[in-house]
Amino acid sequence: MTNTAELLKGAAELFPGEVVTQAHVRHLDLPQDAGRFALITLDNGLDHTKPTTFGPASLANLNSAIDQVEKEAADGEITGVGITGKPFIFAVGADLKGVELLKRHEDALAIGKGGHDVFKRLSALAVPTFAYYNGAAMGGGVEVGLHCAYRTVSAALPAFSLPEVFLGLVPGWGGCTLLPNLIGADRAVSVIIENSLNQNKQLKGEQVYELGIADAIFEGADFLEQSLIWTAAVLKGEIEVVRPEIDRGDAWHEAVVRGRAIADGKVHGAAPAAYRALEIIDAARNGDLARGYEAEEKALADLIMGSELRSGIYAFNLVQKRGKRPAGAPDKSLARPVSKVGVVGAGLMASQLALLFARRLEVPVVLTDIDQERVDKGVGYVHGEIDKLLLKGRINQDKANRLKAAVTGSLDKAAAFSDADFVIEAVFEEMGVKQKVFAEVEAVVPEHAILATNTSSLSVSEMASQLKHPERVVGFHFFNPVAILPLLEIVRGAKTDDASLATAFGVAKKLKKTAVLVKDAPAFVVNRILTRFMGEIQNVIDEGTPVDVAERAIEPLGLPMSPLVLLELVGPAIGLHVSETLHGAFPDRFTVSENLRRVVEAGKRGFYVHDSGEPKLDPEVAALLQQGDTVLTEEQVRARVLDAVAQEIGLMLEEGVVAEAQDIDLCLITGAGWPFHLGGITPYLDREGVSERVNGKTFLAQGVASVPA
Repeated sequence: MTNTAELLKGAAELFPGEVVTQAHVRHLDLPQDAGRFALITLDNGLDHTKPTTFGPASLANLNSAIDQVEKEAADGEITGVGITGKPFIFAVGADLKGVELLKRHEDALAIGKGGHDVFKRLSALAVPTFAYYNGAAMGGGVEVGLHCAYRTVSAALPAFSLPEVFLGLVPGWGGCTLLPNLIGADRAVSVIIENSLNQNKQLKGEQVYELGIADAIFEGADFLEQSLIWTAAVLKGEIEVVRPEIDRGDAWHEAVVRGRAIADGKVHGAAPAAYRALEIIDAARNGDLARGYEAEEKALADLIMGSELRSGIYAFNLVQKRGKRPAGAPDKSLARPVSKVGVVGAGLMASQLALLFARRLEVPVVLTDIDQERVDKGVGYVHGEIDKLLLKGRINQDKANRLKAAVTGSLDKAAAFSDADFVIEAVFEEMGVKQKVFAEVEAVVPEHAILATNTSSLSVSEMASQLKHPERVVGFHFFNPVAILPLLEIVRGAKTDDASLATAFGVAKKLKKTAVLVKDAPAFVVNRILTRFMGEIQNVIDEGTPVDVAERAIEPLGLPMSPLVLLELVGPAIGLHVSETLHGAFPDRFTVSENLRRVVEAGKRGFYVHDSGEPKLDPEVAALLQQGDTVLTEEQVRARVLDAVAQEIGLMLEEGVVAEAQDIDLCLITGAGWPFHLGGITPYLDREGVSERVNGKTFLAQGVASVPA
């Protein structure tokens, strides 16, 4: 296999920083006299927090291991070959850090070819091959196992997926070709397209077995031992693995059609990866593996040199790296311990916060409100959600009892908060109300207690301005639904000190939120950008463009929902309030739509009715709209909206609202569900030429979310 070795050597030279995976071969005697067996273990020498990956040098090591077992098999020295991983990790696929460095199509093609050339040798050995999925397996980790004749899976396996489409790639080392031929096209579409586009949903061990990807499942404690006993029985003919026949007729075609509908619903044709994967699955119907591998290599190379993957990797790095080390956060040693939390308010948002604090911090949480009925309702909501977690098996009875005991309510702020270390308010979004609440709280809390506000648009500095200790006030802005959206905008007021800020970041980490440091500027990051974005949509509707044209104009961005469906989720009244706040701050750029005001005053919860399952413009809302006679095309609407967003982001960066453009993207991905394949918003604006047109320069340097120069 000289060609493969040379190919991988050349690729390795392009990637000097690879964390190299070794492929250790050891021999053992199988039980029941089933013969001598070669077991390959993939291990990068690091613990489970640094998962095993396949870069060029790692593939070369596996290739060398296969050289050895190939000879042993040919010489009759072994009866079978197995492959497994280090504790808790099987392998998690290609090393994306190396992919980022590639500049030429031929180098990208070599990556696809190198993986295929090594992996397919497993299926060509003179003895049966077995993959033992002992721990997390993703991408190329899943695919190396698909090239084996048999597979077992651990019942304790926490994460198994082909996430490539989520990042802007295709499963290009056999996934698109082998998986549908193993489990059928429909199940393969679920794993490759549906799960991937559903925020990279992971499979557990039991599901891997039920789908037919694994032939047997064993408990985690003695997984390898049981797998080897099973292997011996297979080799001796005592167990015959029978797989269902694959329907290569209408069912295959229908699966591909379903996959396209899923892709259309998620990315609206704006990202090519899902469609390329479906083309390969479609072509894999006849079982021609060589043709399938060639199509995978071509798609892989094209996508590696395309903008979607670069944006996907950029977004992945933002969430996995920058999100865990927030820019501008003070030294964490300054953070103070938090052993009790107070929540002012007992409405839905406050109750969601109480549940989150209780679950993650595991400390007492007390809610207060203006009357007992509200307090009881808030505490009741939290207890009800804990019961749901118990019913779903997410927590046990003991944990449920402890959480319920931890969350209480009180009408007496002095009694409730006298020993609280962290008090967050979630009351009505009005400055006077919030200032009054903070004055009351400051009078009863200990001197070290942090006062946090969940305001979405009001000035944290102004809120703290009448307090004796404004230095302990910090913005702590969550996004709804609190349990799902990871973003937490942490706002430093004019007088917030480092200890208070460090404590806020420490709490955010324990809450498992993605914290971004934000300057105290109107509406902070997400709401400011979304309000400008929504405001421009509203403007073109008010001026005369039909609602459906304005909505369709944004489809090429592949956003999770259309602007007016998003408005419905946020609530028109909140949307109106934030637009009024921003209009007060920046009257030249932010408008207040009189049509939106009419919708709010009419008590409407949105522009649409959903009786048919699809959103349709509510006739009552249509009757409220007063439009001009300027009708724009979809292209004109899109250009106008994107220009407005690019201008606003440019101004926010000039003002220092966040440290860099990367923080804008991190906020939109984690707080507004902005697609990974866009990389947030700034790579898209750069790519489409909008940044240059509006601001005279790109937001990101060449190579940051694009192919290096």
